[in-house]
Amino acid sequence: MNSFTTSWGAYRLTRFPEDPREQLRAWDAADEYLLRRLAGETEEPAVPVALSGTVVVLGDRWGALTTALAGHTPVVQISDSYLGQRATAANLERNGVPAGAVRLLTTTEPPPERIDVLLVRVPKSLALLEDQLHRLAPALHPDSVVLAAGMVTEIHTSTLQLFERLVGPTRTSLAVRKARLVFSTPDPGQARPANPWPLRYALPDGIGAVSGRTVTNFAGVFCADRLDIGTRFLLQHLPPTAAAGGRTRVVDLGCGNGVLGTAVALADPRADLLFVDESHQAVASAEATFRANAPAGARAEFLAGDALAAVPADSVDLVLNNPPFHSHRATTDAAAWRMFTGARRALRPGGELWVVGNRHLGYHVKLRRLFGNCETVAANPKFVILRAVTSRG
Repeated sequence: MNSFTTSWGAYRLTRFPEDPREQLRAWDAADEYLLRRLAGETEEPAVPVALSGTVVVLGDRWGALTTALAGHTPVVQISDSYLGQRATAANLERNGVPAGAVRLLTTTEPPPERIDVLLVRVPKSLALLEDQLHRLAPALHPDSVVLAAGMVTEIHTSTLQLFERLVGPTRTSLAVRKARLVFSTPDPGQARPANPWPLRYALPDGIGAVSGRTVTNFAGVFCADRLDIGTRFLLQHLPPTAAAGGRTRVVDLGCGNGVLGTAVALADPRADLLFVDESHQAVASAEATFRANAPAGARAEFLAGDALAAVPADSVDLVLNNPPFHSHRATTDAAAWRMFTGARRALRPGGELWVVGNRHLGYHVKLRRLFGNCETVAANPKFVILRAVTSRG
């Protein structure tokens, strides 16, 4: 656990789920730069920002900003990440922040009607930023303070143009320790274009039951404007799910826009589906895709969560998984490992995990270690589909 030192004090912070071996911190130079600017400590002529009224923190990755500010003013945090908000809740409790000092909202919930201070951690997804600024801009007024922060690799000309178009006149700071600030002055009278999100498109032919179907993608979902090629490969090799004398319980794990689970429902309307993702935007996308395409009588649940941590053991027959290998720009297999171990626990004896991934990631090694077996179902020059079966003993 690391100590995050700010103008208001030092805070003990971790990511979620907490792992003593994890070397990545729960904050970075952009968080530090933004808090120094709020305190009036930056080199440019500055005075402290008055943290009063409704203070909204958008995209706080692990709760560093929210925890540092919550002891001084009520804060509303808006996040797409289930894991990020679990980290925030744990860090608030760890640092003695009173319950009720922070209101945690997801990116799919209605935002506050009035915002006096808007603090933005620029996300990896420009689309997610666009969607959220569309949602939040109507709550700004001429005296609102809008301040964003990101690493220099996260702030581009397109980022500044987005603030200009949706908030008002915008400028940026000099870089400090590879971090940069964005200052935007709200112009409530500014005409804004319509929000293009969610985005819908028709799937291509040749991918089984979902061929030609329309999918819905909320902003920030991976491959929002096209079908991910790994998912496409798995769609061409989906296992049969119909079971004699009962309903098959199938999980679309890391569901994204829900194409895999929806394909199962179309092929086997008796299957019970569970769509799981740590992104609230993804879960909303999966539900919209399923509702628009699933046959009558198809059943599904939709869950934002930490892989399969909330799913009872020995309760699932089949898990379909196209795991990510990035977490907030860090290349890591931690998410895949949580998904695989969660699947091993949740699957019934004889249950199967089907995984699609880049060949070079070596998922077969992890699966053999966990399940004691791993079979290659299909492969092409870029991807491999792997099948692991839980022991019946």
